[in-house]
Formats: sequence, structure tokens, C-alpha cells
Amino acid sequence: MKEKWTAKHTEYLFLLLILCASLFLFLSNLGNQYLWQDEAQTALISKTIITNHVPLGYDGTNYFSQDLGAEYGRNYIWKWHPWFQFYLLAPFFKFFGVSTFIARLPFALFGIATVFLTYYLCRDLWNDKRTAALAAVLLLLSVPFLLLSRQCRYFAPAAFFSLLGLYGYLGIIAGKKGSTALLLLSAALLFHTQFIFCATLLASILLHAVLFHRNKILRLLVLSLIIILISLPWRIWVYNVDYAKVHPHIFTFKAFMYVLRFYLWNIAKSLFSPLLLLVPAVALLFAGRAGAGKLFSKLTLLWKNLLLLVFFIIVNLLALSLVSYGAFFRNLVILIPVFALITAFLLMFAVDANRILGLVITLLLVGTSPICDHLYEITHDYDGPIEGIVNYLSENADKDDIVAITYGDMPLKFYTQLRIVGGLTGEDLSLARQAKWVILRKYVISKKDAGVKKYLLHNLSRQNYKRIIIDYPDIPFENREDLILPHHFRTVTDEDRVVIFRKIK
Repeated sequence: MKEKWTAKHTEYLFLLLILCASLFLFLSNLGNQYLWQDEAQTALISKTIITNHVPLGYDGTNYFSQDLGAEYGRNYIWKWHPWFQFYLLAPFFKFFGVSTFIARLPFALFGIATVFLTYYLCRDLWNDKRTAALAAVLLLLSVPFLLLSRQCRYFAPAAFFSLLGLYGYLGIIAGKKGSTALLLLSAALLFHTQFIFCATLLASILLHAVLFHRNKILRLLVLSLIIILISLPWRIWVYNVDYAKVHPHIFTFKAFMYVLRFYLWNIAKSLFSPLLLLVPAVALLFAGRAGAGKLFSKLTLLWKNLLLLVFFIIVNLLALSLVSYGAFFRNLVILIPVFALITAFLLMFAVDANRILGLVITLLLVGTSPICDHLYEITHDYDGPIEGIVNYLSENADKDDIVAITYGDMPLKFYTQLRIVGGLTGEDLSLARQAKWVILRKYVISKKDAGVKKYLLHNLSRQNYKRIIIDYPDIPFENREDLILPHHFRTVTDEDRVVIFRKIK
């Protein structure tokens, strides 16, 4: 007798389709674009673990700092970033080889895992597989999340462990076995992915528990204390960087307000339109009297868990605005799945009121997304300045040559074995006087970058160098993860070409 097709089979089929779509959207063309500065820094530090077992900011040839050497301590042990991302990537390099694709692969896999975790978290939040399916699809089609997950950086693991912590908390509330251990593990790993996200996770669930689940407070406080006790010594010993000294403008009210406005603007533009807040009101108008009563009953049952997500967003926005040393879209990565969850909830609210209304709003959201641009990017070649510089040096430079560059030093250190001087390392630039190759990038990124350019212009005579133009656009970065900067989905064609100077005498 044939087995009947059940709801469970439908769920498995949906998850299989999500897996296939995720593999395509997250992994296609993953190694085509060369690593940009920050990604290359992560990859370079990870490589040092293979030979030295700890992450270092120096490999015996080149330095990996972008803040004038402030990121590492004695013996060049890395302190600026937590170490999880480096120990995640190092085994991939050891067993699968060093390449652009492998550098991004483990982080992209975390992005895929986050899509699935979003489904299961949503199912536990509202006990509704339809909303869970919609949330997973919305996250899968979120171009900001796709871009961030395809970076050789800690972004996707941070989103995953944050969601896993919320999932563990819901399990504790529901009395599920193993949930306390799950929350403890996810928070501990989140600490070693990015400190602030661990703090905001614990603060969010404690706030929610104080208001709605006071019988769980003691367990959560003990768990938080355990996390603090096992993390604090490590924080003091390894990550004792004086951020305020390196970036003196942080921890001020002016900086707080500037960064907060930046985050709110980017959320409204790329993650969650304020117009979505009108969906419940519009849905009630379409529902009629009988339908409105059912929708109000639904809200009554689900508003507590919805507030958990709201608390998580508010706590993170306030904390990030306080401690961020710059306004970076990437810091919002852990909020992207949460906004997908809330958006799915609102859309399903509209569907329950009127199916046509819900479908129209959903199509408007998807239709205004840059997902078609992303599809173009992952199916076509892209050429950036780093690719051009690396290719040229690989073909023309000798292994003992010295290269002096203003910005973009990290990728050159990753892709070549040459001695690279300059960038943002803060190292002694006197070696640049012996450089056979000099690269003055068109765009100045920071004061540190400007200082290097000034030194090279004042201490090296152009008469001793031949000017070589290569057919690659001299845009500021190879590419970035931020849509606003902007991220380039296609090769830039309306920009000056990269210039390389070769020493002739």
C-alpha cells in the first residue's frame, strides 16, 4: 500500500527546494570576485593558524593591520577581532587549499544554515508553518543578507548564533530538553564571533523574561553569569584593545546619534520599510467585522513572542550605536533574519485578512528588491582593480620584488608572495624607497591612507618609474558588502583605469 502524502512530506519537499535555491544563491560564482581589503585580512590571519596555531597579525613577511598596528599584542597575537572566524576558516584552507572560493565557503554555509534556522525559529515563535516558510523565503531573497553571507568575514556566523540563542530561549520557555545547553553554547560561540552581539542577545532575552516569563529569570541569570565567567578572563587577556584610543570619537552622544540615524535610515531603505507597519490596519479594513475578530484573537495569542523580536532589534540598535566606531551597514547583519520574521508575520496577517491583499504586498516587496541584480552578478564575470593588479604582478613581478601601495594591500598579500609595504599597517615606510612597483590608488580611503600616499609622493621620484595603465577600473574597493556604498553587481566601465608604476632606474 502506498504511503499517503502528508503535511510532513510537504514540509520536507519545501525544505529541499529551499536547500537547492540556497546552494545556488549563496555559492554560485562565489570565487569570481577577488577578496577586498577586510576579507583578505580575515583570510591572511586565518592562514597563520595553520603554521602557528594562533591567529597572528604578521606572517614573517607582511603585516595585517588596518589600524597602525593597534590590533595585535605581544608576538603579533591578534586581539582586535574574536577568533571564531579565524578558527572556522583555517581548517578549510588546510584541507581544501587556499583560494577565493574556499575563503568565503564556510561563511556562505553559515548563511544557508541561517535560512533554515529562520524557518524553525519562526515555527516555534508562532506555531505556523506558512509564516515560517514565508520568513525563510524572504531571508533567502534578501540581497543584503546574501551579500553579507558571501563575505569572508564573521557576519553570517553572527546572524546564525544570534538566532540560535533566540531559538534556545524559546525552548527554555516551552520546557524543551537541551534548550539551556543550546542557549549557553550559542551565546558562548557568539561571544567569540563578536562580543557585543553576545551581550545584546542576553540583554534581550532577560528583558523579555522579566516582563513575561519571570519563573525563568533565575535560570537565565545563572546562565548569563556562567557565560560571563567563562568569557571574561579571555576578554581581559586577549581582547584588551583600547578602542577609544584608536577611535577617540566613539562613546560620545554626537557619535551615538549619527550612527543611530545611519542604522535607522539603512533599515528603512534596505531591510524593513516603515510602510509595512501599516499592514495590520489595512488588513483589518479588508477583513470585515468577522475577520477582524479572528485577527485580533491571533494578535492576542502571538504578541508576546513578537515583542521578543522587537526587544532584540531595539537593544541591538542602541548598543551598536553606542559602541560602533563607524557607521557600517554590516553591523545590522544579525537583524536581517529578525526583520524577515516580522515581515513574514505581517504579510501572513494580511493574507489571513484577504489573500489578494497579502499576495499584492508580497509581490511588491519582492518586485522592488534587487534580487535580479544579484542573479546577474552570480552568473556573470566581474572585474575589479585588485584582480587587475594581482594578475599583472603575478605575470611580471619577481618573487623578491617589493611593492608599495596606498590602499588595497591586504589582497595583494593574500594572492601574491611579495613583500607589500604601505596600506594602513602603520609600518616603517622606508622600505618603500626600494620598491620596484608602486601603486597609487585614485581614491583616498582615510587619513592613514592619505599619509602613505603623501610619503610615497615625497620620497619617490616619478622620473625613476614607468607609468603602466591596466584595463581595470580604479574604484575604491574591489567590491563591498553594502548596497549603499554601493555594491557593484556589474563591472564598472565609467571609471579611470588602474595605474601601476614600475621602477626603471
